Amino acid sequence: MMHWIVAPIVLPAVLAPFIVLAARYHIGIQRVFSLAGVLALIALCAGLAWQASDGTVTLYQLGDWAAPFGIVIVGDRLSTLMILLTAVLALFVLLYAIGSDWDQRGRHFHALFQFQLMGIMGAFLTGDLFNLFVFFEVLLIASYGLMIHAGGNRRLRAGVQYVLFNLLGSTLFLFALGAIYAETGTLNMADLAQRIELIGPEATAGIRIAATLLLLVFAIKAALVPLHFWLPSSYAEAPGPVAALFAIMTKVGAYAIIRVYTLIFGPEVPLTEGLHGTWLLPAALLSLAIGMVGVLGARKLDRLVAYSVVGSMGMVMIAISLFTPESIAAALYYIVHSTLAAGALFLISDLVRAGRQDLALSAQPTGAGAPLTAALFLVAAIAMTGLPPLSGFVGKLLILDATFTGPSAAWAWSIILGASLISVVGFARAGSLLFWKSKSIPHPEGAAQVAAATPSALSYVAVGGLVLLLILHTVFAGPAYRYVAGTAQGLFAPQAYLETVLETPGKLSKPKEKEQ
Repeated sequence: MMHWIVAPIVLPAVLAPFIVLAARYHIGIQRVFSLAGVLALIALCAGLAWQASDGTVTLYQLGDWAAPFGIVIVGDRLSTLMILLTAVLALFVLLYAIGSDWDQRGRHFHALFQFQLMGIMGAFLTGDLFNLFVFFEVLLIASYGLMIHAGGNRRLRAGVQYVLFNLLGSTLFLFALGAIYAETGTLNMADLAQRIELIGPEATAGIRIAATLLLLVFAIKAALVPLHFWLPSSYAEAPGPVAALFAIMTKVGAYAIIRVYTLIFGPEVPLTEGLHGTWLLPAALLSLAIGMVGVLGARKLDRLVAYSVVGSMGMVMIAISLFTPESIAAALYYIVHSTLAAGALFLISDLVRAGRQDLALSAQPTGAGAPLTAALFLVAAIAMTGLPPLSGFVGKLLILDATFTGPSAAWAWSIILGASLISVVGFARAGSLLFWKSKSIPHPEGAAQVAAATPSALSYVAVGGLVLLLILHTVFAGPAYRYVAGTAQGLFAPQAYLETVLETPGKLSKPKEKEQ
């Protein structure tokens, strides 16, 4: 049994109460332990991702109780990729929070930050549906605390809306779990994958209802239209570094759809055949269109970035909805890109806020550091809109190629290309108003303190780090795509996953050779 696989969950789970109990009033100590914890988390996740890169599936059984009776933590190529992405994003978000002093505006920022990481890591690594629900709830509680960090009525209202929508999703999740357990007697994903195949055509109603409810739940988490209403206000009103960390949270919903509907309710399962393909692609296309129209019509920078997240999730779900190895590989490549781009844009929004009266898309006097902020915005905007040569362009080409032979190729190509043009216009308009037209406006009398608000060097290091990762994701697009393509192939041939979790001796598939 592999013990290291549970460490990404245990480490933040231990750090969070330690920070609360031992360093509650000492921000310096909180920063040291929180930063050290995230660095250790990156090392752990990188090691686990390397171990899984040859197809090896690792298993941890809590209390040494074997599946399907015990709780299992499972690490394969997909889950380790996602936890590594989370840990890397968390490092730059934490650096920005420290550099901008956001972590000093509330006493429990670092503890909540660690609890948030615990929930995200657990959601990616768990091997059963009930504990996926548990980690979703950990995410909800910690993210609500982070969202209302530093207070304010508008932030509180947005937080309440966020909680209500996610509680609705949690309720549907419980109904789905109850229906699945009543029909199969298990919630372990690997065990479910085998039991679903044994259900006859005369007993399909309960499972189809449960599978539909699960799809709705994950669509809420992924902010898929028309279940996206909670995202624009919630992300726009959240503190900058918190919104940047939230860039990974919509990907939890996308991950859950990929995992459940390739492992349990796969495309070849007659029981749920056509369930996800019926409305998932139209909803994804609508999400992309509405998200980019929101970008064009936004009047504030933070809301523009929030709508770009909705649009990017639409792009991801277009690829996922096809459920082919090529489309899933394209979706995974784009998930990495969109997470880094959205995180960078939310942090840049906070940099812009530091030198202006507000984030309204209008010409205003700019503060110190505006040229560097403008340069970072330009690169991040190019990435998010999918213009060449950055990874957004590569990811968009991969998705277009995956949809080329699909049944709705004409609709997909038309909406993807049209939405790309709209997003370019929206971001160009925002950049022109924020940086080009504003540079010639003098500061009015009494506004010197706004102009003097210079972001710290550490803040720029954090944003620059995410932008650099976007560039590296482009430069190494070949190896990155080969890795996600291998990951997608493993999802559609899950024999190694099933045999490892259910401990079927003598039947483990031979791991693939490590990719060069």
